[in-house]
Amino acid sequence: MAEHVCPVWVGYLLASPIRKLFENPKKLLNDHVISDMTILDVGCAMGFFSIPLAKMVGSNGKIIAIDLQPKMIASLKRRAAKANVGERIETRICESDNLNIDDLKDKIDFILAYHMVHEVPDASGLYHQLFRSLKPGGKLFVAEPKGHLKENDFNQSVQLANNVGFEIIDRPKVWRGYSVLLQKS
Repeated sequence: MAEHVCPVWVGYLLASPIRKLFENPKKLLNDHVISDMTILDVGCAMGFFSIPLAKMVGSNGKIIAIDLQPKMIASLKRRAAKANVGERIETRICESDNLNIDDLKDKIDFILAYHMVHEVPDASGLYHQLFRSLKPGGKLFVAEPKGHLKENDFNQSVQLANNVGFEIIDRPKVWRGYSVLLQKS
């Protein structure tokens, strides 16, 4: 995987309400998310998924939203407060090679890695960190845009996840992309 980081200005486009016409977070994730879950949103940007997820998990649930860019996190915090879910979203700034989630070992129910694995310099290392954070039986939803990588590249990334110990349980359909639902056994 090549290291490339989404520019902050693109984050405004990604957070647009118009995007929901093509990628509705609730419809996409409703079968995988229930109330009271603890969810990790990796590469959360400005919270296109984090904010709807916070509503889906309810008042006893928690979203841990991680991004490399402080400006993305700052925007997410403002948007979450405006949506009255700020208290359910914990934000963290990560490094390009470390999510800084060692304190989350076996604590996460569900992880969303949407359009971000291709931006990481070491996908295998990323999958190792995510695997450790999941509870047994926890799930990881990975989606990548067709415009940024080819199907073979996506399949190689999925193989790296398999090598870490993830098991493929589904191939959900996503708009203009590739996706996989993985589980920690």
